[in-house]
Amino acid sequence: MVGYHAYLWHCFKYKTSRTNIGVDALKRKAWFLDIKEGDDKKSMLAVQSLRNTQMATIFTATITILINTAMAAVTNNTYNASHLLSSTFFGSQTGKISVLKFGAASLFLIISFLCTSMGLGFMVDANFMINIASDELVSLTYTQKIVERGFLLALIGNRVLCITFPLLIWLFGPVPATLSSIALVWGLYGLDFLAT
Repeated sequence: MVGYHAYLWHCFKYKTSRTNIGVDALKRKAWFLDIKEGDDKKSMLAVQSLRNTQMATIFTATITILINTAMAAVTNNTYNASHLLSSTFFGSQTGKISVLKFGAASLFLIISFLCTSMGLGFMVDANFMINIASDELVSLTYTQKIVERGFLLALIGNRVLCITFPLLIWLFGPVPATLSSIALVWGLYGLDFLAT
C-alpha cells in the first residue's frame, strides 16, 4: 500500500499528465486563472464549484467520525465477545494484538478526519479570497496555493480513509486484510492512472 502511494506521488510529481490527480490539478489551475480574469458572475460560479468539493470533504469527515465512534463501541464490547473470534482464520486475538488492530484503525481514522478538516478550512479560505474585489490584498498565486492545498489535504484524507478499510478488515484476520489491500490497490490504480 505504501509502495503504491509512493509510486503514485512520484508519477504525480514527474509525469503529471499520466495521473488523474495531475490532470485534475492542471485543470484546476486553468479554471482558477479563468475565474480570476472574469467578472463577478464567474466568482459566484467558483464558490458554487468549490462548494461541491466541500460537501464531499464534509461527508468524508463525517464518515471517519462515525466509523471511529462505532469502533469505540465495538472495542468496549470486544472482551465479552472474544470467544466468537477464536477460530485460527481470524488470526491472533490476544489482548495486545486486538489493541494494536483497533488502535491502528482508529489512528488512521483520526488522521483522515484531521486532513479532511484542514482541507475544508483551506477551501473556505479560498472562497473568501476568490471573492475579494481588490487584488492588492491577496495575490493570485497565494490564493491558488490555498486552493491546491485544500484539494490536496482533502485527497489525503480520502486516501487515509481508504487505507483504513483494510485495517478494519484486519480485525477479521490476516488473509482478509491481505485480500482487501490487494483489491484496494487494484481499484485505486484504475482510478488514479489514465488508460493508455
